[in-house]
Amino acid sequence: MAATDTAPTRLNADQRNAFVASLLGWMMDAFDYFIIVLVYADIGAEFGVPLEQMAFLTTITLVMRPVGAYLFGLWADRIGRRIPLMVDVCFYSVVGFLCAFAPNFTVLFILRLLYGIGMGGEWGLGAALTMEKVPRQRRGFYSGILQAGYSAGYLLAALAFLLVHSVFGLSWRWLFALSILPALITLIIRSRVKESEVWENTQDKMRKANTSIRRVFFDGRVLRRFVYLVLLMAAFNWMSHGTQDIYPTFLKATDHGGAGLDAATAGWIVVIYNIGAIVGCITLGSLSDRWGRKATIILGAALTLPIIPIFAFSTTAGLLCLGSALIQFTTQGAWGAIPAHLNEMSPNAIRGFYPGVTYQLGNVIAAFNLPIQQALAPQLGYGWAMASTVGIAAIAVIVLTALGRQAKGIDFHAADAVETPARARG
Repeated sequence: MAATDTAPTRLNADQRNAFVASLLGWMMDAFDYFIIVLVYADIGAEFGVPLEQMAFLTTITLVMRPVGAYLFGLWADRIGRRIPLMVDVCFYSVVGFLCAFAPNFTVLFILRLLYGIGMGGEWGLGAALTMEKVPRQRRGFYSGILQAGYSAGYLLAALAFLLVHSVFGLSWRWLFALSILPALITLIIRSRVKESEVWENTQDKMRKANTSIRRVFFDGRVLRRFVYLVLLMAAFNWMSHGTQDIYPTFLKATDHGGAGLDAATAGWIVVIYNIGAIVGCITLGSLSDRWGRKATIILGAALTLPIIPIFAFSTTAGLLCLGSALIQFTTQGAWGAIPAHLNEMSPNAIRGFYPGVTYQLGNVIAAFNLPIQQALAPQLGYGWAMASTVGIAAIAVIVLTALGRQAKGIDFHAADAVETPARARG
C-alpha cells in the first residue's frame, strides 16, 4: 500500500520490531568497535606492540566495512533484507566473541578484519529496512534514534569498561566476551520482522521493466551521486572519528599534552559525552523533518567549529567533560539525518547496498584518522592533532552538503525502481 501524507505516523508491530532490531544491531556493532578504542593501549602492553601499530586495529575494521556493505547489501537487493541481516548479526557476534581469545596481535588483527565485514553489512541493511518501513513524515526522527544507536553502543562500551576494569579489575578480554550476548537479542527480534514491502514492490517493477541492479547502478546520474556521497561520508566520518577514537587515550595520557586523568574519570567523561551524542542525534534528526536534511547537517557541522577549543585544549576535567559533550551533540547531531538522507538519495532497486557502500567507502578514506592523530600527537600535541583534523573535516561537511541535493520525505512506494530521487527535491 502506498504511503500518503495522511498515513499514520505511529509504528505498528512489524515496523516497531524492524526498528528495534536495527537499532540494537547498530548499537552492538558500535559497542564492539569502541571496545578497541578504550583498551587498545592495554592490549598493546600485553602483546608488546606500540600504540602507533595498535591504532591499525581500528583502521583495518574501517577498511573492511565497504566489503561487508557490498556483499551483504547486494545479497539483500537480490533476496530481500531479512535473511542477510540475520546472517550478518550471527557473523559479527561470533567474530567479536572470538576476539576475547586472541593469543597475539596477528590473530586479533585478522579477527578485527573479519569483524569489519560484519560491521559494514549491519548499518546499510538495518538503515534500509528501517527507512523503508517507518512513516516517511517522521523518517528524520527515526533516523536520529537509529544513528544514536552508534553513540549508545559507545556508551555501553564505556560502562562495561568501567565495570570490568575499575570495579572487578578484570582484563580487556572480558569486554569482548560480553559482546556476543546482547547482539543475539537482535537475531530473536529479526525473526519476527516481515520482509520490506518496498523491496517486494520494487522486484515486481524491475521484472516488468526488464531491468537489473547493474543497469540501475551504472546510470550516469546514479554513479555521479554515488561518488559525491562517498566524499560526503568521508568528511562525515573524519569529523566523527576525529572527535571520538583518540579521545579516551588523550584523556588518560600524561605525555604530548594529554589530560593525565585517571582511568575511572576518563571513563565517566566518555559516558557523559556519549549522552550528549545521543541527545544531539535525536534532536537534529527530528528537526530534519521540518528544516530538511541539508539544513540540519550544516547546522550541526557549523556549531562544531566554535566548540573545538574547549574540546581539545581544556586542562580541567570539568571543561573537558563540557567540551566533549557539546562537540558530540553537534557532530553526532549532524549525523542524525544521515540514515534518512542516504536512503532517500538511493534508487529503490539498489537501496540494500547503495547507502551502506557510500557510507563505508567514506569510512575507508577516514580510516587513517586515528593513526594520523596518534602520529601527530608527539609532534603537535594531542590538542592540535585533534583540533586540526576535526576542524578541516567539519568545514568539508558544510561545503559538500551545501553543494548537494536532498529528497526529504520521498515516497518509496510510489517511486519507480530506477528513479533518481535527487530529481525530486532541490
